[in-house]
Amino acid sequence: MSATADVVVVGAGIMGLSIAYHLGRCGVRDVLVVDKSYLCGGASGRNGGGVRAQWSTEANVRLMRESIRMCQDFASEMKINVWLRQGGYLFLVRTEERRRALEASAELQRQCGLDTRVLSPKEAQRVVPELDVDGVVAATFNPDDGVVFPWPFVWGFAQAARKLGARIETFTEVVGIETHGTTIDAVVLQKRPPSGAHGEPYRVRTNRVVNAAGAWSPEVARLVGIELPNKPHRHEICSTEPLKPWLKPLVADLDTSLYFSQSTRGEIVGGIGHHRVPEGLDQNSSHAFLGHYARALVRACPTLGHVKVLRQWAGCYDLTPDANPIVGAVDELEHFYQASGFMGHGFMMAPVVGKRLAEVIAQAKEVPMFDRWNLRRFKEGKLLSEAMIIG
Repeated sequence: MSATADVVVVGAGIMGLSIAYHLGRCGVRDVLVVDKSYLCGGASGRNGGGVRAQWSTEANVRLMRESIRMCQDFASEMKINVWLRQGGYLFLVRTEERRRALEASAELQRQCGLDTRVLSPKEAQRVVPELDVDGVVAATFNPDDGVVFPWPFVWGFAQAARKLGARIETFTEVVGIETHGTTIDAVVLQKRPPSGAHGEPYRVRTNRVVNAAGAWSPEVARLVGIELPNKPHRHEICSTEPLKPWLKPLVADLDTSLYFSQSTRGEIVGGIGHHRVPEGLDQNSSHAFLGHYARALVRACPTLGHVKVLRQWAGCYDLTPDANPIVGAVDELEHFYQASGFMGHGFMMAPVVGKRLAEVIAQAKEVPMFDRWNLRRFKEGKLLSEAMIIG
């Protein structure tokens, strides 16, 4: 391996690989991406693959409109099928307070160019006749939202980044970042394969590092004495036996945090948020999740009560105190860029965030969107808001 790199990206998930690919598009050829696990070993390979533009803030709506367009072009540009299915997202709410918030979000989305419609419970049932809308007070539907198969998205960015000169090293952990004053001198890496002896630590000289390690990003930041407020939170997903195609949209209940969709093979794939799950880097499955998810799913869609479960798995959300990410440079150290804290939504935002952050790194472009996602907002008490969070 070369002892130098123009940029070192920590994390070979969808975010880190998108950044590496777009750095190559910007003319930066000597990019090194390192990951302590394998491709798709983290949250990028464990998520439900949803992509949506229904958000409650203008920045997120406009960001995701562009990201969805990039998802539409991904298969043809990268020569890999990601099975994008634009069946829409159907959001449900069960309280008057949430109904008012949902209607305000839908109005904002229409102002941003989306074709979002506010639906009555009966109208929502016409979109998905199998739904039990008892207790539902309103819904919204945007037909452009959809679902992709996550793994080919990761592989597509990886092979495209390599074609542009990037090196991707898996089972390689960052064990140190050397600095001098406020500048970065090098990263210290160590090969740690799942079997066999660990390699000796070695240095790669660089003065630009991107922290895109997801739930592990606070560990990376601590190597240079920076504390991130991100906390890892286990999130589980379940997949059933395949059924005949019948469910077009992804259904999401903002009151219960339930969501579910149908894959191209016919499985019902979904999950549910659970605030009682303790913080920590835990990717094990639990019986508690299955019971919690099953009760909410059968309540929303009784016809699924007799469907068999094939498997369940878990990954780590990367949570910030205000449910908004941390993106861009930090004040404490030059050219130490953050791309973390995306909760469960980093996958859908990665195409456009990777593009914009690469332009910041390679071309010193100013991206006003990233100003609101800076790290200092937590110290200054300038927390953001986002109402349409699932999970």
